Amino acid sequence: MTARGPLKRSLLGLTDVAYAVYERRLRTELKPERIPEHIGVMVDGNRRWAKLAGTPTADGHRAGADKIVEFIGWCAELGIPTITLYMLSTDNMNRSEAELDQLMEIIGDTLDRLAESRPGGRPVRVNPVGQPELLPEPLATKLWDVTTATGIIPRVRPDGEPAGEAPCVHVNVAVGYGGRQEIVDAVKDLLRDAAKQGKALAEVAEELSTAQISDWLYTRGQPDPDLIIRTSGEQRLSGFLMWQSAYSEFYFAEALWPDFRRVDFLRALRDYANRQRRFGS
Repeated sequence: MTARGPLKRSLLGLTDVAYAVYERRLRTELKPERIPEHIGVMVDGNRRWAKLAGTPTADGHRAGADKIVEFIGWCAELGIPTITLYMLSTDNMNRSEAELDQLMEIIGDTLDRLAESRPGGRPVRVNPVGQPELLPEPLATKLWDVTTATGIIPRVRPDGEPAGEAPCVHVNVAVGYGGRQEIVDAVKDLLRDAAKQGKALAEVAEELSTAQISDWLYTRGQPDPDLIIRTSGEQRLSGFLMWQSAYSEFYFAEALWPDFRRVDFLRALRDYANRQRRFGS
């Protein structure tokens, strides 16, 4: 009986070494030109993780928040400049009041951690994606404050003169987000802008293009995601970046989000690198 503890620790140690070796091999196989510029992540499985662990749901959300910070660090180390995190959909807003209150608090804490962190030596720029008006006032304010605090990150030369903008990790935080509503909001904003310019509806309809709609999306000005990852074994988009993902590659991982490891991420990147993207052709 007494030998089980040391034996278990020894086996776990060997497993850690094996994973470390495997991670290094996967990392060396990745070619810089085949690493995605923009990754969307559906952070799914926090509740199931807590249920399997026999702990409160809030513990699953906290473990998921820790993984988010860790994941952004992995992306920073690989030089991936843009990440979109699907943290809270409009459908999730229908959960129990008690769970939502806990979740809102955890999301707020996560935003603070993102604003303070420098993963891979890079500052984080936070951009809210969704409908802040659906959120409780404290979280909506937090989103605004973190967005403002991380909005422009200047560089300074040794002589004190400005030297442009510091390279950063651009993190879109999808909270209170719905893909269909994003498209509706984009069209509404497009029509409002046309009305300000005195354009007739018939003229707007005649000129309307996909590029124009893209210009009014929550992610306007950013490249569409090259790769979208969903954890927990579910294989559906659930309304995530419906417009932007038209030509994205998808990777579905069995691991629940809190259990998603760096080696799982590297496998996803290897899979992406081995695909032949056709962009609809």
